[in-house]
Amino acid sequence: MQNLSYKNKIKEMIRVNHAGELGAKVIYDGQILANKIKGDKETLEIIEKMKSQETEHFDYFNQQIQAQKVRPTIFQPLWGIGGFAMGFLTAIIDKKSAMTCTTAVEEVIDDHYQQQIKEIDYLISNNLDEKSKNELIELQDNLKKFRDEEISHRNIAYENNAKGFVFHKPLTNLIKLTTKLAITISKKL
Repeated sequence: MQNLSYKNKIKEMIRVNHAGELGAKVIYDGQILANKIKGDKETLEIIEKMKSQETEHFDYFNQQIQAQKVRPTIFQPLWGIGGFAMGFLTAIIDKKSAMTCTTAVEEVIDDHYQQQIKEIDYLISNNLDEKSKNELIELQDNLKKFRDEEISHRNIAYENNAKGFVFHKPLTNLIKLTTKLAITISKKL
């Protein structure tokens, strides 16, 4: 029974992280399109660099989805459309709005990944076989790396005046609420 519970927990982590990294990619896709339309090459360069890291994160979880036969969230199409729209709309307003979007999402993901890292510590300490422990350590190492990159994205957004957006606080709260809701739903569905 413990082994089944452990496997289900890992599948849940992979499903939700796959959904989240897809969301991050499409948010940046929306921001990239908006900045191309606006001709803001400086912001475009910043966002494209962050997107390349999100693509690496997504590729890892996409590979895990396939290798471990995890069903992706059924809401993947909705998250794709919603994420793109959020990215596009925040970036079309102005750079500060786009950076507010980034800080809000990355702060939630920082907490989310930190929680998963702690959960994996707990799972590792519960008498799993060596193969299972090694798989968990690999997952945890990737989560730590990805978390560091998400924190870097947040910091870059703050350095680019995210707090200067006139509606920084309400937009942050709305995006954080939306992101947390998507996480909760994607874990199970």
